[in-house]
Amino acid sequence: MKRMHVHVGVDDLAQSVRFYSTLFASPPTVVKGDYAKWMLEDPRVNFAISVRPGHAAGIQHLGIQAEDAGELAEIAARLAAAERPVVEEAAATCCYARSEKQWVADPQGVVWETFFTHGAATVYGQSAPLDALHGETGGVCCAPAIPAPEKPCCNRAAA
Repeated sequence: MKRMHVHVGVDDLAQSVRFYSTLFASPPTVVKGDYAKWMLEDPRVNFAISVRPGHAAGIQHLGIQAEDAGELAEIAARLAAAERPVVEEAAATCCYARSEKQWVADPQGVVWETFFTHGAATVYGQSAPLDALHGETGGVCCAPAIPAPEKPCCNRAAA
């Protein structure tokens, strides 16, 4: 069964962990110095927050987490049918995990990640920047460069 993924950038990790732990009535399943993640069953969601100095707080990207390679292939086929540029990212290390991924921006510029996680990683990780989609400078884990829409998403100021 697939799981919705939401990743939010925050300014104060500890304050946000307290808030979301209260909201979800559950502590995070992963906590690092700059990152926390809840793998919730009700609602079924992978909800992550991170502190990335120099980047605006708010929605970083949305996604769908596959439970196996077959589900990921099914989602990838749907992305291809959506007629948007899709970027494949094999063997990614991101968000303290090792994953296979695809990235796409919807017509409004909202970034979507589809992924299947193979295991944990000891580092947050870094891949090509997502910034072109948000009109920012500097690198953001974990998305590769995707052709930018005419307007940046997520209420972020253009560079």
